[in-house]
Amino acid sequence: MKTVKPTGSRWSVALAVPLLALAAAILNAGPAHAQALTNGGIEPVDRVAAVVNNGVITQRELDERTSLIINRLKKQNSSMPPEAELKRQVLDQMVLERIQIEKAEDDGIVVDEAMVQRTLQRLAAQNQMSLDQYRDRLTSEGVPWSTFQRDAKNELILARLREREVDSKVQVSDTEVAAYLASQRGPGAPQNDLHVQLIEFNAPQTMSATELEAVQAKAQIVLQQATDPKADFGKLAAQYSQATDAAKTSGDLGFKSPSVLPPAVVSATSQLRPGQVDATVVKGDDKLYIVKLVDRRPAQSAGADAPKMQQTHVEHILIRVGGSTSEPAARQQLADIKTKLQAGNGDFATYARTYSQDGSAQQGGDLGWISPGETVPDFERAMNLLKVGEISDPVRTEYGYHLIEVLGRRDADVNVQQQQDLARQALGQRKAEQAYSDWLRELRDSSYVRYETDPVQASK
Repeated sequence: MKTVKPTGSRWSVALAVPLLALAAAILNAGPAHAQALTNGGIEPVDRVAAVVNNGVITQRELDERTSLIINRLKKQNSSMPPEAELKRQVLDQMVLERIQIEKAEDDGIVVDEAMVQRTLQRLAAQNQMSLDQYRDRLTSEGVPWSTFQRDAKNELILARLREREVDSKVQVSDTEVAAYLASQRGPGAPQNDLHVQLIEFNAPQTMSATELEAVQAKAQIVLQQATDPKADFGKLAAQYSQATDAAKTSGDLGFKSPSVLPPAVVSATSQLRPGQVDATVVKGDDKLYIVKLVDRRPAQSAGADAPKMQQTHVEHILIRVGGSTSEPAARQQLADIKTKLQAGNGDFATYARTYSQDGSAQQGGDLGWISPGETVPDFERAMNLLKVGEISDPVRTEYGYHLIEVLGRRDADVNVQQQQDLARQALGQRKAEQAYSDWLRELRDSSYVRYETDPVQASK
């Protein structure tokens, strides 16, 4: 089961709402929001908002997408741009999507229905539902299933398009890797391990100037609170930071070697005393940071700059789906095993040897120590959320359903090859984002686009 995750980057741009985020916004909105989408707040209209090459975007499509994004921003307690600006940004985003879809069609990129169904099943499983339950829930909230299927298919098509046109062409040379590592741990680099807390704001290079200004304004407001001597930095991080684990860690990274921290963060700490918060918002490659230095200490690793990574000792039970085993049956079998384990009836290794359909079954489901990136993303995300000794609910991946137990965690030295791999990955992602932004701009400039109406006035 241990397998390297795919290297292809997932399609995303500044205002793009990934399928999971849209689904979450819809499922969390409740019937009142669904009614607003269908008949309460938006009148169905057939005006053309924009002409894109040989197709059109209607005012109704624009209003529905805008409503979903507004709902998502409210759920996240995020600051919201003025309505006029938001609608224009959403329309621009929809234009870019339509241009890319047409490009994919011209290039002969297709996605078969089996892949779409697997994606929908994965989304349903992540929401702890069967596919039928997921479809019924979305339909009850006013989202036609056919529309949702189309969006899922389009997202897969756009991912393939980006992989073909951009990601597959990005190359990182050995010289670039060596220069990157030297810049982080070369002569004059800080030799102390740093204990920092961070409040992070996403600011990818694909953001427009207006969007970046909005993020910077929000960061400045939070910074004013964070620099108050009476402020609880951890609470502010849990409330405002966009780091995926901020709610759990309160932005506390613990002691880290400077070589594994963002260079901008390391630079900011050089002028701070323990307990101080940097007085400015720090700009990284694709993020803004509010930085607090908690403490410094002499390097604890074998080499002054040797970075660490957290490894997880994990075991699992895998039930594959297909043939005589349905999705509900696989989930229920693992749920029953978890119930028995929690009641003290049997042990994990015995159940794994008896029921697991993975090669690790003979070892009682023990996968050993797992490093970041060594297993598929859905498995790794679920694993990372577990405490030591905790057993997950059934987790869906491309292999089937897993029951996961974390046996331990440790910090391990990153060897030279791993350092090079991490550096190559970081450089590749950075170059891919810039290349994708440039490619989108060129594609947009070579397309025919005409805005038929003012998006704000047309919806009134």
